Amino acid sequence: MGVGGSATTLGRVKILTVVGNRPQFVKSAPLSEALRAAGIDEVVVHTGQHWDDELSQVFFEELGLPEPTYRLDLRTADVEALTSPIREVVAAARPDLVLVLGDTNSTLAGARAAAEAGVPVAHVEAGLRSGDLSMPEERARIEVDRLATLLFCPDERSAETLALEGVAGRALVVGDVMADATLRFAPIARERVPPPHPPGTYVVATVHREANVRPERLRRIVEGLSRVDDAVVFPAHPRTASVLREEGIEIGPNLELREPLGYLAFASAASQARVIATDSGGLQKEAYWYRVPCVTTRPSTEWVDTVELGANVLVDDDPDSLVAAVRAASFPAEAPPLYGDGHAAERIARSLRRL
Repeated sequence: MGVGGSATTLGRVKILTVVGNRPQFVKSAPLSEALRAAGIDEVVVHTGQHWDDELSQVFFEELGLPEPTYRLDLRTADVEALTSPIREVVAAARPDLVLVLGDTNSTLAGARAAAEAGVPVAHVEAGLRSGDLSMPEERARIEVDRLATLLFCPDERSAETLALEGVAGRALVVGDVMADATLRFAPIARERVPPPHPPGTYVVATVHREANVRPERLRRIVEGLSRVDDAVVFPAHPRTASVLREEGIEIGPNLELREPLGYLAFASAASQARVIATDSGGLQKEAYWYRVPCVTTRPSTEWVDTVELGANVLVDDDPDSLVAAVRAASFPAEAPPLYGDGHAAERIARSLRRL
């Protein structure tokens, strides 16, 4: 790859990593460390898709992430508005490869910007599919995988999906970098931050996806959460809190509406909950690694194995189903390991170093 200029001349690989929101900050922590250990130069660009301190800067502080070389501070999730500034960064940084993570608008914008600049793309968390094309995340996954030269898959199912789709890039099964982060940081979180209630006596809930913050769906989800028997700790994403306030959506006395939590505080709370109720893709996996049963307020999921194994239940926005699923939730005793062994970042770094 001759795009990187002086970095290539010196025999070192230069990677431009694009991050923009909470899951990407978490995933990038073990990955940045592994890249440094492999002798790879990493340049980080933070798009500013998440700009609230509790959803952005706190991760750099708590996870010990290096400060981004480029802070675009775009404060938007619009793909078109994100793409052009990232393309300018690609031109200035002259990396050998652009690395994108997950399925967000920053992911898609980073992949498009790299492709337009003629720089190869590596996609971490490639090959995932929910089968629901109404989800912007699903459309983003498909497009990014088609643009990518290197596709780092969390499991064999994802690699098989790419093969069936005839994706041109090279797919490698490496495990999930989120597992690396979860296995590393969850014990630290529990040591440093006490849970909001005695362990195993409460539910942690998150609602943030675009479809679920529409008033009619959010009202139904909140109705279900308000009828749950347990205390429900509900750290509200800023746009979720805004809709709750503007629409006057009532919440039950068991529903503890809170500001977004820092990463360690949230990891402590979630890993010691009785149940996690969420629409987050990342939190469905984290729940599995915490061995906490999950109830997902979506009609589909890209993490199919968690449902097939009985650790996760899809309830969409139906209040009755949500209440029943939370009440009956239990984690399967014989649940096998999923999505890697905590060394995905090292495998990715070794693969990139071999280039």
